[in-house]
Amino acid sequence: MARAPLVRPTDAPPTAHRETASGPGPEATVPQEPLDAGADVPRHVAIIMDGNRRWARAHGVPELDGHAAGVEAVRGILTHAVRRGIPALTLYAFSRENWARTDAEVEGLFGLLEMAIRDETAELRAQGVRVRLLGRLDELPEATRRSLGEALAATADGERLQLSIAFNYAGRTEIVDAVRAIVRSGIPADAIDESTVSGALYTAGQPDPDLVIRTGGEHRLSNFLIWQSAYAELVLTETLWPDFGPAELDEALAEYALRSRRFGR
Repeated sequence: MARAPLVRPTDAPPTAHRETASGPGPEATVPQEPLDAGADVPRHVAIIMDGNRRWARAHGVPELDGHAAGVEAVRGILTHAVRRGIPALTLYAFSRENWARTDAEVEGLFGLLEMAIRDETAELRAQGVRVRLLGRLDELPEATRRSLGEALAATADGERLQLSIAFNYAGRTEIVDAVRAIVRSGIPADAIDESTVSGALYTAGQPDPDLVIRTGGEHRLSNFLIWQSAYAELVLTETLWPDFGPAELDEALAEYALRSRRFGR
């Protein structure tokens, strides 16, 4: 069935970036190494999955193949997070700034997400994973919203791991939406505190991230969970996302376990 034309948000950034030539497919990820026994495992790990397009260019394949390789990396990380007993995992999959990319790339990303959700829902249920979406979902194509809604319903009883997918997400947009919700609720200004704001965010009801990992060598949050990450530990790695596997996650968890978290004390 033909897809409807892509409708961008009215405040989306202008189109940017060019497509590259095609080539061979993605490679396998690195096998995991054991984590030290007794290591402090964070309650909530958030990951900025960066480097798919650079990985594709380095391997001489189309950029969409890089995104497909990134989806494969998600599968391994998710399974390993369940194995390590991490209660909550949030993945930055599509920012509102990503609307600046070409229609072909944006539609390709939506298609990959739909396919991954459809193909993996049964496995997510088997692993006890509950899926949650963060972002302005009303701006997404109807087919994408439908696929995501089916996954949310099918995994609603998962109790081992809360998987939050930040899709059409931006931290400042989240705060704007929270402020609008608070104003609409009629709460007096003097009654608004940090708890009020936290309760109006997309992430209401889940703990703030203890650990934020960014792949791809960049050293910034890129508008990701900017309220929630106020006291998160940051682990930055040069590894491009498609090459980030269980071994790299264990390295980040081991580094987190060595940190002294004083929270200003």
